[in-house]
Amino acid sequence: MNPNLDRLQPYPFEKLAALKQGVEPPRDLPHIALSIGEPKHPTPAIIGEALLSHLHQLAVYPSTRGIDALRETIAAWLVRRFALPASSLDPQRHILPVNGTREALFAFAQAVVDPADDPLVLMPNPFYQIYEGAALLAGAQPHYLPCTAEQGFVPDFDAVDAATWRRCQLLYLCSPGNPTGALIDRAAMTRLMALADEHDFIIAADECYSEIYLDESAPPVGLLQAAAEAGRDDFRRCVVFHSLSKRSNAPGLRSGFVAGDADIIRRFFAYRTYHGCAMPLQHQHASIAAWQDEAHVAENRRRYRAKFDAVLEILHGVLEVQRPAASFYLWPGTPMADTDFARELYRRQNVTVLPGSFLSRPVSGGAAGLHTDPGANHLRLALVAPLEDCIDAAQRIRTFCAGL
Repeated sequence: MNPNLDRLQPYPFEKLAALKQGVEPPRDLPHIALSIGEPKHPTPAIIGEALLSHLHQLAVYPSTRGIDALRETIAAWLVRRFALPASSLDPQRHILPVNGTREALFAFAQAVVDPADDPLVLMPNPFYQIYEGAALLAGAQPHYLPCTAEQGFVPDFDAVDAATWRRCQLLYLCSPGNPTGALIDRAAMTRLMALADEHDFIIAADECYSEIYLDESAPPVGLLQAAAEAGRDDFRRCVVFHSLSKRSNAPGLRSGFVAGDADIIRRFFAYRTYHGCAMPLQHQHASIAAWQDEAHVAENRRRYRAKFDAVLEILHGVLEVQRPAASFYLWPGTPMADTDFARELYRRQNVTVLPGSFLSRPVSGGAAGLHTDPGANHLRLALVAPLEDCIDAAQRIRTFCAGL
């Protein structure tokens, strides 16, 4: 067996199940889960209709590259959404459909990391655990970049020394961030592209929350957008990952795409032809319908804004929490250890939340070299349940905090 499998840590939800084991919540309170980032808004009918109307193609092997119409639709969406030059994206060279960002983010590291060169894979901390697992199974060492309140919950890239950048082969970005909803700005992206040129690494930007933002007049900046504005129309060293799971409430469709540097996409495509991960044709046609429609996405954002407004009003003065710029998560601080808070909240109020320390790793920092955990004493609250359930959960959290 691959010895790197032994380096994998339990997934956050395995830790959560262990934390709740043996705890009996009140039977008179229905359970509310704010722990898993699984969208619960209805999947748009246009997606299901397109899926059903192409089921006759089940007898056809799909190609790894996907059908022309899907790649052309994705290219047109990227141009519209991120104000890219109309001729900058070649659907044949710059875009590759994938079965959701999770498998693509993992597979990407296997394709681009050279394990013989003592590599580092840099990632935010806290983080989506796929980044870490991808690095470990590619034979690299994860290097964690703390995201603290003092830095606006984005990594302090200026604090990374030259020796670390020299060993870096792959940098995972997540903007909007999971779990904080924080955004990386244009200036930071431009600086990172210069560092990638200087030290020869690839930037993989996980942008799967890019369409869930709270200010309609200020959509988050994307990496390809920053590259184009910096004059890098070839998107050199830049690759972005997008998904319909959050944008279109279609996590079961397992549909997304990778786009960017044509040479990297070409090599990743070669990897994927062996990986055996072509998107089913009916899913491709359903994806075309989704990427061509923005009305359901705007409605999605409206629903999340309503949840943030209601929940934050209830939690005001109870927990230290801020409205994020994007995503559907809240990242409040806790008055006690996050694991104790989560366990007792479940015991007393039958509400499940995710301890922040399950999404992070302790790191050394400061003059004294002390170990700190940027996820400790925080919670991730996923506002994916119906509005009335989110309000009920927030009221139960308020009641719980009043009894501490």
